[in-house]
Amino acid sequence: MTEKLRGFQVVEAYKDREIHLPKRKTASSAGYDIEAADEVVLVPHKVVLVPTGLKAYMQRDEYLGIHVRSGISVKYSVSCVNSQGIIDADYYDNPDNEGHIMVPLINHGDKEVVISRGTRIAQGIFYHYLTVDGDRAGAGGQRTGGFGSTGE
Repeated sequence: MTEKLRGFQVVEAYKDREIHLPKRKTASSAGYDIEAADEVVLVPHKVVLVPTGLKAYMQRDEYLGIHVRSGISVKYSVSCVNSQGIIDADYYDNPDNEGHIMVPLINHGDKEVVISRGTRIAQGIFYHYLTVDGDRAGAGGQRTGGFGSTGE
């Protein structure tokens, strides 16, 4: 059996919802297109967490960067509120939310934007990161919770 290095899975709460696993659309695409799992209304000037029904697994020294697709961004004046979402390796299967990836979108426009279920809203790109001398990566307790779960 081949070791699983990185990839996507559907969270248990969305198993029967026909969630599509992210795919790259062209041979040179860096990002895996991520769809909205539910219809969501983006109210002007407010942040809304868009569920994806997905979780991601990866190596300890990697993270998944979440980037809003340029078409959504330009067409509707929508962005990821924290510019790039960062999904840490230990977010996967955490006991509070199973690692469910939620995309925090903000509508900069003055009209509501309806995101339909199945709309490709973001791209996920896996990144390797480096640490400083003496860093004890992987030390510490088990992650619990979602946004802001490691403190402010």
